[in-house]
Amino acid sequence: MTAAVSTDGRRLKVAQFIDNYGPGSNGLMFAVQQLEGNLLDAGHEVVVVAPAAKGPNPHHGRPGRTEIRLPSVRVPKMPTRVANGRHFERTIDEIAKLKPDVLHVHGFGTIGVLGTWAAQRLGIPMLLTWHTDFDAYADHYSTVLPLLTGVVRAWATITRGDFVSQRDLRAAEVRYEDRGRSTASLLALCQKMLETATLVTTPSPKTAERCTHITENINVRVVPNGVDPLPPGPPPFDHPAGPMVLYAGRIAPEKGIPLLAEAFRLVHAQYPESRLCIVGDWQRYASIKRILAEGRDAGRIILPGEQKRDDLGAYYGMADVFAFPSLTDTQALVLHEAALAGLPIVSVDHELQLVIDPGVNGEVTRPTAASLAAGIIRVFEKLPDDAWRSRARERSVELGSQWSIASQAAEMLSIYAEVADSAS
Repeated sequence: MTAAVSTDGRRLKVAQFIDNYGPGSNGLMFAVQQLEGNLLDAGHEVVVVAPAAKGPNPHHGRPGRTEIRLPSVRVPKMPTRVANGRHFERTIDEIAKLKPDVLHVHGFGTIGVLGTWAAQRLGIPMLLTWHTDFDAYADHYSTVLPLLTGVVRAWATITRGDFVSQRDLRAAEVRYEDRGRSTASLLALCQKMLETATLVTTPSPKTAERCTHITENINVRVVPNGVDPLPPGPPPFDHPAGPMVLYAGRIAPEKGIPLLAEAFRLVHAQYPESRLCIVGDWQRYASIKRILAEGRDAGRIILPGEQKRDDLGAYYGMADVFAFPSLTDTQALVLHEAALAGLPIVSVDHELQLVIDPGVNGEVTRPTAASLAAGIIRVFEKLPDDAWRSRARERSVELGSQWSIASQAAEMLSIYAEVADSAS
């Protein structure tokens, strides 16, 4: 549910440049569509610039909303399409005719490059949001890195060498085998984009620190994505005899699912009646599928598959602990959903503690199977204590409630007005 709020009564037009807008659902697309709803509900206008893709699109056809879709290619082994670099000049001309007050660039792909250069060419103030710690993904996605060659070449092509020299272009081949040099080149481009922005926002202090490590010459502000409690529902299956650990979210190599499966094998050895429930598309990656199927066949793991977001409340409602084995997330909306459901949380990410108060409503462990297992077991041992469980629930809900959809809407609309005013 979006919130109808206003800035100073002025009607703004905001162009959203997003690289990952389907066909599969993802946290970035959800966050951008939430912003679209906030703007439209408040009486503003939205222009969405994205790769051509079919996907969930709740605002399609709403008054005040315009879409510009660019030719795209599928990313191998991922539910994603990315722009292939065609029609960029034409799109900048179209943006010029639409006359947006602010360009909001989400990320550092080819569409992000287009948005950055459009801001430079047209003299429109740009807001840049860092959603994805893409350099952390380099060790996981050999198939994606070659596609990022297009990002480097897009800089050189549409900026006519202003930001990337022809020498750099000749050395722009991005290969998994040389991912250290390749990632360094891409981070250099990120630096240029960050320094070009009027304002940079990040969803957590962790990502703000990442940005300042790349360059100190930026104006950066932390604005966590807002999350509201998910609707409850009847239990999707009978609760196991012992405590149930839940993971919900995208299942991919960078998410640490094999680590969680191995940690839970250690937990299950001490708590044979406990179960791990993993909600998501667990069959996309062969190596992960094999590990999870082995745990399912051994009776340790429950695999209900991918679920609609509004149906996830039932899974949070029947869980006893939420486990988070990822080190690559920049906020992780599932952590906020778990907190709003009152769950204690065990995580391996020491940098991402917006909704975790270690020792009060959960544990933060080292990213090893033994350490993660020990953290889950420490929470298991406290679960029979009603007073601890009540305090943990209260603290989770308290922390999760700090960033609602309404509060984020108010903050972002204020930021859009601030960035628009910077042009005057």
